[in-house]
Amino acid sequence: MKTTQRISLHGGHSGQYCNHAKDLLEDIILRYIELGFTKVGITEHVPPINDHFLYPDEKALNLTADDLQKRFQDYFTNLKNLKIKYSSKIKIFVGMETESYADYIHQIKNLISRFQPDYIVGSNHHIDGDCFDYSKTDYDKIASNCGSYEAMYERYFDLQYEMIKTVKPFVVGHFDLIRIYDENYKKRFLLPQIAQKIERNLNLINSLNLVMDFNLRPFAKGGKEPYITGSILKRAKEMGIRVIPGDDSHGVHEVGCHIDKAIEILKALGFDTQWPDPRLLT
Repeated sequence: MKTTQRISLHGGHSGQYCNHAKDLLEDIILRYIELGFTKVGITEHVPPINDHFLYPDEKALNLTADDLQKRFQDYFTNLKNLKIKYSSKIKIFVGMETESYADYIHQIKNLISRFQPDYIVGSNHHIDGDCFDYSKTDYDKIASNCGSYEAMYERYFDLQYEMIKTVKPFVVGHFDLIRIYDENYKKRFLLPQIAQKIERNLNLINSLNLVMDFNLRPFAKGGKEPYITGSILKRAKEMGIRVIPGDDSHGVHEVGCHIDKAIEILKALGFDTQWPDPRLLT
């Protein structure tokens, strides 16, 4: 029987390229090697298309979209050099994590053409241009703008569907991130109008032969379960969708955290833990 290798296909955020992360990218790579990872995907956030979409921490540092474009260039140059430097010890997949707002598709295609990443993590952090995952205040405001939390969930899954269909990311990132500040998410996911959209998105993922990110970030923040929640995870298994761990690490101290626990959960549910190599599909 083949042994299951530790892997993360969503993470490796570093203080060099992400303001809410810590440490040098090379130190993060060295930590993966130290923990015995033979493969890892590093997926820094793409830069914003303009200053309107800067995160509050970026605005506080007086950064501009142009600054982040230059930083993203440095990220790719550095990571590709590290990929070569440590090729005898670990296989590094050079990736990027999408955002989703007005005109982002054009930007993503330009970034793919320019940087030629090994693969993409397709994530949604915005609803109609507003970021919902930075603070509960923003989250509640967006829900109010949508008319209700239920309507916000529906809008999120509609935007996610369009992103998956258009970008075709190898990894669909933290599928149910919309629940981030909602204590009642389990009940909300069962509401017919929301459950239908979840099922539709899972069918699309399955038809495109994509994989889903079993994102462990909630554990790092004291949460009880990863993204994907148990009910959606079980449905993914029933449909034959592949699910792969992502530590979503934001510093050396988070590298590889809870990966073994994630593998145990996936094995217990009968998922295949012989991980496929990521690739560019768009």
